[in-house]
Amino acid sequence: MIDASATGLQRILIVEDDRTLRETLGQGLASHGFGVEELSDANGLVEHVRRDPPDLIVLDVMLPGIDGLSACRALRNAEVDTPVLMLSARTGDLDKIVGLESGADDYVTKPFSTGELLARVRALLRRRPATRQTVLESGDLCVDLISRRVTLAGAEIDLTHKEFNLLAALMGNPNVVLSRDLLLEKHWGYDYAGDSRTVDVHVRWLRQKIELDASNPTRISTVRGVGYRFDG
Repeated sequence: MIDASATGLQRILIVEDDRTLRETLGQGLASHGFGVEELSDANGLVEHVRRDPPDLIVLDVMLPGIDGLSACRALRNAEVDTPVLMLSARTGDLDKIVGLESGADDYVTKPFSTGELLARVRALLRRRPATRQTVLESGDLCVDLISRRVTLAGAEIDLTHKEFNLLAALMGNPNVVLSRDLLLEKHWGYDYAGDSRTVDVHVRWLRQKIELDASNPTRISTVRGVGYRFDG
């Protein structure tokens, strides 16, 4: 096992109560060049991640004490934006949607192959920029990427995790059309079971919060048949 704290490798925190699976995952990831740390439960996870931030968290849904869904929500409520790959034995679409809406970036159902897990891990790590602008501004709209706070005309507005990520993606690429497929892949995972209407719904909710008139938006424009553009 590679000691994650002693290397400059990308670091992955595995939170899984099944010791055999946890150790198998850890050995598999370590053998592919990742630094690995393991926890058997999510108690104190927020404090642990803040104290020693990993590059990615692999989080099981069914954990003793604090379950994975609650742990993921706690991370997002604490404004921790570390990518989360959720593991679950539940295969239903509703369970996957609940997991993603809890703030997870991707969702894998058991059983899964090492190859599938590695592909998803690498995809999530690629999405996370190495360096980025920390504050995005457009007129009286301001998005702080570090504190994950959004203000409009000086007043803070409340966004969900997905709404914030969509707004950051759009504002971070002003006057560029981002397709629905790209937004789905980036923020819901490449094999998300839903469809592009999920993006439309979240954009509609965003407009209700940041537009003067949501029915006649001036910030987020629809490009028919393609996606959305932030007119910064």
